[in-house]
Amino acid sequence: MSRLRKQWGANTTSNVVETKNVVDIKNRTGNLYESIAIVAKRANQINIALKEELHNKLEEFASHTDSLEEIHENKEQIEISRAYERMPNPALLATQEFFENKIYYRKSDNDLFS
Repeated sequence: MSRLRKQWGANTTSNVVETKNVVDIKNRTGNLYESIAIVAKRANQINIALKEELHNKLEEFASHTDSLEEIHENKEQIEISRAYERMPNPALLATQEFFENKIYYRKSDNDLFS
């Protein structure tokens, strides 16, 4: 099990979307749009990591035959796919990380030296 799945397994993140206070989001960085961009970038990172992990696990059970017969679906592949479908949305996970101060971010270099 990957580090990401262990971390999210311990969290109580559900698949239910909760409304967040816009002022709380804005106060983290001072700019609402900057905060949303940070969460969006982290959600993309999470999504890419989960997708790679899913494909790697499915490759382990894939049958590499070149027959013209009907493709046989492996039960393990189906169970793995269902487990990943039940996981929370990457945007929800990224938002939770943002509110728990688990995301490292910094301003662009132009803002640092002016």
